[in-house]
Amino acid sequence: MENKTLPILLKNQKILLIGGGNVALQKADVLLQNKIDFKVVGSVLDYRIKTISPNVEQKDFELSDIQDYKIIIDATGNMEVTNVLLEYKKTHDILLNVVDVPQYCDFYFMALTKNRPLQIAVSSNGASPTAAKYFRDECEAMIPKDITAYLEAKQKERDNGIIEVEKTQQELMQKKAKIYLVGCGTGDVELLTLKAYKIIKSVDIVFIDHLIADEILEIIPETTKKVFVGKQKGFHSVKQAQINKLLIEEAANGSSIARLKSGDPYIFGRGSEEAISLVKEGIDIEVVPGISSAIAGPLLAGIAPTARGYATNLSIVSAHLAGNRVNLEWVPMLKMDNHTVVVLMGVSRAGEIAACAKSIGVDMKMPVAVISNASRKNQSTQIGTLKNMHTLCENAPRPALIVIGNVVNLHEILPKMD
Repeated sequence: MENKTLPILLKNQKILLIGGGNVALQKADVLLQNKIDFKVVGSVLDYRIKTISPNVEQKDFELSDIQDYKIIIDATGNMEVTNVLLEYKKTHDILLNVVDVPQYCDFYFMALTKNRPLQIAVSSNGASPTAAKYFRDECEAMIPKDITAYLEAKQKERDNGIIEVEKTQQELMQKKAKIYLVGCGTGDVELLTLKAYKIIKSVDIVFIDHLIADEILEIIPETTKKVFVGKQKGFHSVKQAQINKLLIEEAANGSSIARLKSGDPYIFGRGSEEAISLVKEGIDIEVVPGISSAIAGPLLAGIAPTARGYATNLSIVSAHLAGNRVNLEWVPMLKMDNHTVVVLMGVSRAGEIAACAKSIGVDMKMPVAVISNASRKNQSTQIGTLKNMHTLCENAPRPALIVIGNVVNLHEILPKMD
């Protein structure tokens, strides 16, 4: 297919749109979104055209309607109208577009991204509007959300005689980058959100947390660069500050990155720390929720944390603080009636938790469940009480969480995975 076309931008043009059906409506919508001055003439008008265009006339088209319009769109699908326009064009300087009839067109409508300072137009030269729209959408996804503000700032620099090509290229590389903080749930690949799955399959680089399940690692394409930042596959644990630094460095190269987090990124996953550091650098980030083991674990073990008649409150706590310190501030909640506590990162601190609970008069017969590898094929649950919780945790495979409260008794009734 030989093309003899030249894409150009037409500024401050007036357009006559002939027709009033669905095709004309689509063209009117494009013109409206791009702030083009246009008039619609049609014998039968879709009511929606009247709502989006103030300049509408319901009548049969006549040559006198052309007046001083130089660009005309024939969206009638009526060959009689088309022939009149083709004859008129022989003696008048007009540009004509007959919708869906490329051989009669002086110009084509391109598939346009949103109307803003940076706008991309994609054309298949009439061969396939569907293909043009597809690649239009691909281009749209590449444009940073803050591009308008960025280009306005660049315009001010240009007005002041400042043109720094290399600096701008570096800035654009960073703006091209995007980092996703992806919640990978409890490990079952079928419990990933569809959005998380698509991101994992499409990014340039994945940063992998140490609790990410093997079956989730298996869906990462072989061509994707993998960076392990946890105690997995023989790699040593990476400190949070170093993870932040690595993410920023990769973003500077314009990469798309998925930071895979176990569970939900913001539920004791330090995702907020990473997000804050990336926001400060001006990097485009998106946080993708995941199913936390605090929610999925009890459910899969046959425990309903807020079952009516058993619990009216639910607390999710961590027993671990920075510097390998223990967190026991929540333990007094165990004295509350109708309350369930789910403890994350508490298995290695079970003895200290139980001792603290006993010292403040908590009923040591309170039911406890220790749930290991929630949602994975090797999930297991051990049931006991606060009194023997330390022993349960000593024998529990990791990772594991603890559920404390009367709802644990539902384990014998409700359906469960294990």
